[in-house]
Amino acid sequence: MNRRHVCLLLAILIAGDLHADDFFDLRSANDVNEGTLNFLADPPATLFHHHQNRIHLTADSLASGWVRLEQCHDNLDKVARAQITFREGFVRDLKVESRSHIEDAWIEGPSVQLRNVATGARLCLSAETRALRNGGSGFYMLHNGPYMRKFLDGYYPMRVSIDVAYPEALLALVDITPAAQSGLKVIEEPGAISVDAVFEGELRTLIQFQQK
Repeated sequence: MNRRHVCLLLAILIAGDLHADDFFDLRSANDVNEGTLNFLADPPATLFHHHQNRIHLTADSLASGWVRLEQCHDNLDKVARAQITFREGFVRDLKVESRSHIEDAWIEGPSVQLRNVATGARLCLSAETRALRNGGSGFYMLHNGPYMRKFLDGYYPMRVSIDVAYPEALLALVDITPAAQSGLKVIEEPGAISVDAVFEGELRTLIQFQQK
């Protein structure tokens, strides 16, 4: 796969001037996930980061590759500084729609910069992303990710929900990767797809369509 055509929706937490116990419940080094994708059938009992995406494909998306994105983050970790970054050249019209328990949030290039994120913080964004790729012969691929919750060299539990609305008269769903499994739910309805995953590591999703 040619990575130059893939839109990377990447959420990275960058620790600034803080203590480990201000972040989250750090486990021993032997228990920390180092990036391998591991779906969690039994989510942690405590609240943790929930990354929500609503993606809208239109007839214009088939020609341009651009889709509309509405994104919210609940239960962000308590950190002094954080950023949410998108691949440069693959995002436009990026805006902060709302925030709570975050002292400041602003757009800086293809990223959203956050300052003094408190416990229970919520952030909502909107943007257009070039995430739909024309694979030829009437096939289209919607790439998203990698999604991750990372601190230093470790990866921690995260929930990602993806709701995709697409023009049913123009596209038929072909395949979703990863497939549904314990810790990953997939719901298919006419013109809509929902993916809900609880995991550690790095998650990338691929939804394939065929033009009718």
